[in-house]
Amino acid sequence: MKNILYLDCFSGISGDMTIGALIDAGLDFPHLVKELEKLGLTGYRLKRREAMAGAVSATKFDVEMIEEQKSRSYKDIKGIITGSSLSDKAKKISLDIFKCVASAEAKIHNRSIEEVHFHEVGAVDSIIDIVGTVIGIQYFKIDKVYCSHIPLGSGTIDSSHGKLPIPAPATLEILKGVPVYQGDFDFEVTTPTGASIVKTLASGFGKIPDIEIKGTGYGAGTKNVTVDHKYHHRSRGLPNVMRAVLGREVKATPGNSSIRGNFLDKIFHEGDTIMLSTNIDDSTPEIMGYVMEKLNTSKGVLDAWLQNIYMKKNRPAFKINIICTSEEENNIAEIIFKETSTLGIRRETINRYCLEREKQLLKLPYGEIEIKVAKLDGDVVNSSPEYESCKKLAKKTGRSLKDIYRDIVLSLSER
Repeated sequence: MKNILYLDCFSGISGDMTIGALIDAGLDFPHLVKELEKLGLTGYRLKRREAMAGAVSATKFDVEMIEEQKSRSYKDIKGIITGSSLSDKAKKISLDIFKCVASAEAKIHNRSIEEVHFHEVGAVDSIIDIVGTVIGIQYFKIDKVYCSHIPLGSGTIDSSHGKLPIPAPATLEILKGVPVYQGDFDFEVTTPTGASIVKTLASGFGKIPDIEIKGTGYGAGTKNVTVDHKYHHRSRGLPNVMRAVLGREVKATPGNSSIRGNFLDKIFHEGDTIMLSTNIDDSTPEIMGYVMEKLNTSKGVLDAWLQNIYMKKNRPAFKINIICTSEEENNIAEIIFKETSTLGIRRETINRYCLEREKQLLKLPYGEIEIKVAKLDGDVVNSSPEYESCKKLAKKTGRSLKDIYRDIVLSLSER
């Protein structure tokens, strides 16, 4: 089961809120401090304290500057992170988050990424916020991050570039493709740093996924939100905190959740594969045969088949069906577009029951062949020969393929 982190951003998200929530959820503070020392940065002090945001108790995380800090370019930041003794994975994720911010800033200011100099983002506190978040993700061994829809706030904010509207231009650029709403706030609730964290880390946005909750934490923002009866519409009394929910992935049994614990739960995989399909009515059998051969040998393809169908005006056509991994679906779709005349591909997420499978060697009097063995709750329920292995043995021994299949069936029946 995967470890899940859900970021509930009902009052927005910033870097310090994220780390505060992770500390509140159980991130060991001395461990965080020790890991951040690997960056080699100086002139700052880390603080965490209990805070009340409305009626909610939360952790406030702060980076206190004890020396004057300079602005830094994206190149400077890359050098700091790459040259640190952090793990390779922590370096990569941290750089991905910074690149997200850098790309947005570069576009807003019409410069290349390498030319952009950051002030707020390049400061030590933002480096700490981003890298510290990644350290927290690794501390809890998080496999997937999900996030709520993101509120933006309204009004104006003073920045190194002068007065800017809320949300800041960089924040909007970063959050392209992410579901957002303004919310009843008259201040900035989602910062560029917070936006880049969720944009880079989140696998999806929406309601909390099916998980078994293991812990929660609340990270306080800098500005307190209190209920003002005269201007009640501005905040509705929401505490200025971000909530982190830690949990373990739950695999729901389709149809009836009350039978959880059934051994079928062990072989149910929810939404772990993608089905791609398309109809083609202007191609030839030769081309379709080539396409299917190429798809069947492509990485990530779990199954592929071709159907003869009839389309409008009773026109004979082909339907290509592919089941593949989500990691490779873009590559599979690219093959279909390049090798066929289709203009569109249907996509759906597939739930599957998958038996435990393993390959074994079966000894026959004249050689060995591979068989595929399927188990259900530990018991063997099916055994089948691998065609290519049988074909190879037939060519080697001169025996017919049907005789080899017959001998396999006899051998398996004697087991």
